[in-house]
Amino acid sequence: MSVKIVEYRIRLNSEQKPFLALILQGGIEIVKSANGNVYATAKKASLATTFDEATCKSLIGTEMPGQIVREECEPYQYTVEETGEVLMLSHRYVYTEQEQPVQQDFTKIYQGTDNGVKQMA
Repeated sequence: MSVKIVEYRIRLNSEQKPFLALILQGGIEIVKSANGNVYATAKKASLATTFDEATCKSLIGTEMPGQIVREECEPYQYTVEETGEVLMLSHRYVYTEQEQPVQQDFTKIYQGTDNGVKQMA
């Protein structure tokens, strides 16, 4: 899996000093909304950098290995820019270099024995 650098933004650190963050975007996903509508989306995450603005600009379009995953966090308020709706969220999306393991069904497979007792194969 890979992510693409799609833009950068100026952010402030805890001391109110500016720094640049790359905005990463994952691949397209098809999801179903709460009201049943299906739509395409892509997760985005922010990655802090030590780069200058020229370097950040030159990196737009670059693909990197990794993915964007959901991470639980302390609840916070989020305002939807398009509608002004204020939501309470308790998750965020973060970049990870490693692929997350796919959950598998570890159902036990049993086979019969001569005495009728099943053993795990």
